[in-house]
Amino acid sequence: MGDQIDNSPYRFRMNVNETVFLCTTDSLTEREVKLFKERTRDLYQVNMILDNLPAMRFAKQNGINIQWTGFPVGYNPPQTNDDYVINHLKFKVLVHEYEGRAVEIIGTEGEGLGIIGKSDDKGKKSGYEIVGFEVIPCSIKREAEAMSKFKMYDTIDTVNCPGELEKSQLIREQEKITFTYDVEFVKSDIRWPSRWDAYLKMEGARVHWFSIMNSLMVIFFLAGIVFVIFLRTVRRDLTRYEDLDKEAQAQMNEELSGWKLVVGDVFREPSCAKLLCVMVGDGTQITGMALVTIVFAALGFMSPASRGMLLTGMIVLYLFLGIVAGYVGVRLWRTIKGTSEGWRSVSWSVACFFSGIVFAVLTVLNFILWGSKSTGAIPISLYFLLLSLWFCISVPLTLLGGFLGTRAEPISYPVRTNQIPREIPARKYPSWLLVLGAGTLPFGTLFIELFFILSSIWLGRFYYVFGFLLVVLLLLVVVCAEVSLVLTYMHLCVEDWQWWWKAFYASGSVAVYVFLYSINYLVFDLQSLSGPVSATLYLGYSLIMAVAIMLSTGTIGFLTSFYFVHYLFSSVKID
Repeated sequence: MGDQIDNSPYRFRMNVNETVFLCTTDSLTEREVKLFKERTRDLYQVNMILDNLPAMRFAKQNGINIQWTGFPVGYNPPQTNDDYVINHLKFKVLVHEYEGRAVEIIGTEGEGLGIIGKSDDKGKKSGYEIVGFEVIPCSIKREAEAMSKFKMYDTIDTVNCPGELEKSQLIREQEKITFTYDVEFVKSDIRWPSRWDAYLKMEGARVHWFSIMNSLMVIFFLAGIVFVIFLRTVRRDLTRYEDLDKEAQAQMNEELSGWKLVVGDVFREPSCAKLLCVMVGDGTQITGMALVTIVFAALGFMSPASRGMLLTGMIVLYLFLGIVAGYVGVRLWRTIKGTSEGWRSVSWSVACFFSGIVFAVLTVLNFILWGSKSTGAIPISLYFLLLSLWFCISVPLTLLGGFLGTRAEPISYPVRTNQIPREIPARKYPSWLLVLGAGTLPFGTLFIELFFILSSIWLGRFYYVFGFLLVVLLLLVVVCAEVSLVLTYMHLCVEDWQWWWKAFYASGSVAVYVFLYSINYLVFDLQSLSGPVSATLYLGYSLIMAVAIMLSTGTIGFLTSFYFVHYLFSSVKID
């Protein structure tokens, strides 16, 4: 590195405050002026759209300053038709002085480490650590003739960013624009381990608190319904039923109504039982991966200084949680079928279902990127590495989990199942309509955080509020459990004993709204994406995300409903 950071076109000499000349353009033509103004005003329109987003309106009304990534090409002041170009950048580099540490000069690769080292006469190491920087864009008008004598990277006189439009660089024909930048090194009290704390103090906290309060309102509303179900309805019926003698119980059995009528069918094997077991197994794996990853990130183990650690941690956790997925899937299979026969097929399906969907989507997207000669395609070496990890780690662990599931005791049903299935009464409206509508409640819990997550992925904005994300995840789990429980009870009350898949999709249907929101985000917020290839790439990754959310939330809802139904009918005494 020497005494200079070379990151063309900007070159900094360490600990030297200076203003540097880059270049001066030729006289602007009519076409170039038109292009400049289009770029300037297009970005202005984008900012107007962003400012009108619901989350952004809430932020502005509450005095929250949300900064966007990058800076515009220029700006158009209010009440004027003139456009001004951003032709000067002020770099303020924050450095922390240290001494007594045996370090040498280290480059700026990897984790962004930059240390300026030196030794004093006694051989004691000392120097400066780069702990942050600020970039301030501005417009400065300079005389083209005076700048013509300078060459690139020559040092020139420092000029402060002007506050008057007369001293700013106007975009017009025959105008020559000079591009410059200046660097200022400022000593800071921020220590090296604390350099990322600025991201922990993100200013959008009120928006996240608004999301949490919104979720709590939904939870309390659903908790009230669950409270009524348990204490006023279920418990009352069971208490009255248990107080009767056997003869009275026998007479009452003939007069049963509501959920008590389906006692002989409630645990009847569902359709596509194997697929249900596979999806619940994969959902357990994805939920465990997400929960553990976010907990570690919230505790500070996933440092933003180590790029890729979050994704790497998710992949490693997903691979090793295959043992849990296999165990849950096979044990549920044994519970439904009453036998371990076919557990290998279930385990293989668990290992290949979600991973197969992911690899199929990635393969299609990669062929599209290769066809368009894009550098964004996954390298073939990395592609085969992921395949190797899948078949060498995830699949064997899933099979091991399935084997352990065969050794575990199946969950015994509290009531017998009749040989002849009971007829389900006709309904005025299809049950899937209620199931689909139930997904709006979990979606209301996560949609604000979803906006910030999509912005961090596709717009390059920094996201490090994992504490809020952990709280939202826990609230989402509670909402999914409550929604599925309430809908399961409603279906049982109308003598609909086919509750298995409805319990899964009652909470899993949130994935439909997540995918629709992703499309809305693409249309209205990602106008910077150009061409069908970029849009296809975005939709492909959004589809993977939606499927993962469906499996995770569906599993939470199904397991809650399963244990609710098991508890409910274990209290019924019917001979």
